[in-house]
Amino acid sequence: MAREIRINTSDLLIMNLVHYFITEKNYNPVILHGVNDEIWLENLESDYKIIRIVSHYIHNEEQLKFDRFKLKRILHNLKKKTFSLKMPVVSIYTSIGEDVNLPGNEDNILSVLISKASEIKNDALVSAFPDIVEKTNHEEKGVELFVKISDDINKDSFEKSRRVERIFSMKQPIITYAIIVICLVMFVLTYIMGNGSGDVRTLLRFGANSSLYVRSGEYYRLFTCMFLHAGIVHLLCNMYSLYVIGPQVESFFGKLKYLFIYVFSGICGSIFSLAFASDYSVSVGASGAIFGLLGAILYFGYHYRVYLGNVLKSQIIPVIVVNLLIGFMVSGIDNFAHIGGLLGGVFASMAVGVPAKDKISDKANGCILLLIYLVFIIYLAFFR
Repeated sequence: MAREIRINTSDLLIMNLVHYFITEKNYNPVILHGVNDEIWLENLESDYKIIRIVSHYIHNEEQLKFDRFKLKRILHNLKKKTFSLKMPVVSIYTSIGEDVNLPGNEDNILSVLISKASEIKNDALVSAFPDIVEKTNHEEKGVELFVKISDDINKDSFEKSRRVERIFSMKQPIITYAIIVICLVMFVLTYIMGNGSGDVRTLLRFGANSSLYVRSGEYYRLFTCMFLHAGIVHLLCNMYSLYVIGPQVESFFGKLKYLFIYVFSGICGSIFSLAFASDYSVSVGASGAIFGLLGAILYFGYHYRVYLGNVLKSQIIPVIVVNLLIGFMVSGIDNFAHIGGLLGGVFASMAVGVPAKDKISDKANGCILLLIYLVFIIYLAFFR
C-alpha cells in the first residue's frame, strides 16, 4: 500500500536556510558537544562569522536571557580557539513565545525570528545577506525540495572535505630533502677543505655572511650563508628542525611557493642580521630560513585556525617564543637573523597566498607588505 510522505515545514525551512549558508555563503558546520536543537555554522571570512539556527521553543524572556548567556559563553570559547577579537553572529530563532521580544542587533548578535518561509524577507536578515530571498526561493516543493537541498548540502560538504584533505595530506618533501643534502655536502666540503667546519676563514671562503664583505659588494653571501654551518651541533640542530618543519610547509604551500618562502626568509634573515652586526662578525646557518618556515606555518594556521587553533596555541607559538628567548639569552646565536627570517616568512606567505583561502586582494596586499619590509631592512642594513 502506497504511503504519502510529508515533510515538516519547520524542518524544510531550517534545511533551506542551512542550504543557503553552506552552498552560497561558504559556511561550514561547527560541532558543539552538549548543544541540542541548534545548528551552528562558521565562516571566519564573512562579516557575520557565525550563523546559529535555534529550533527549540523559547517560552519566555527568562529562557531567552539564558539562551543568550549560553550563546555568549560558547562564543567566548570560539574566539579563543580561532584568535578572533570579534565574532558577529546571526542568531535565527524558528519558534518563540508571543511575549518574547528579540533584542535585534545587540552585542554583535543579530537576533531574528524566521518561523516560516515568507519571513526570510526579514529586513535585518536581508540587509546582512541581500541575496537570501532570491537564493532560498526554489521551484521544487515538498519532498522534491527536501531531496534537492539534501543532495546539494552533501555534495558541497564532500567537495569541501576533499579540498581540505588534499591540503592537509602529506606530499613527498623533495625540496626539503634537497636543501638538507646541500647543507650536508657543504658541511663536508668546509670540513675537508679547511681547518674544521667551524673555521672562520674557511666559512668566509665558502660564502659566510659578513658585514665587511657584503658592504663591499659580495651580496651573494646573503644567500650562500644559509647552507653553511659552524660545527656538527649547529648543523644537526638546524637539519633536525628543517626535517620536522619543512615537510609540513612544503605540503601546505606546494614546492615552488615553499622554495620562495624558504629563500626569501633566509635572505631577509641575513639582511636583518647585517643591520645589527659589527663589521667583523660572521654569520652562517639555515636558522633564519627555518624561522621563516615557522612564520609560514603561523600564517597558514591562522587561516585554518578552525582546524589548527589548538596546535597554534600549544605548539607553534610556544616553539617560536621559546627559541627567540633562547636566542637572546645564549651568546653566539644570531637572533636578529631569526627575527628577520620569521617576519620574512609571514610576508612571503601573504604574497604567495594560502591554498583555497587566498584572494587576489590578499596576495596583492601581501606583495606590497613584502616589498615594504624588504626596503625597510635594506635601509637598516645599508643606509642607516
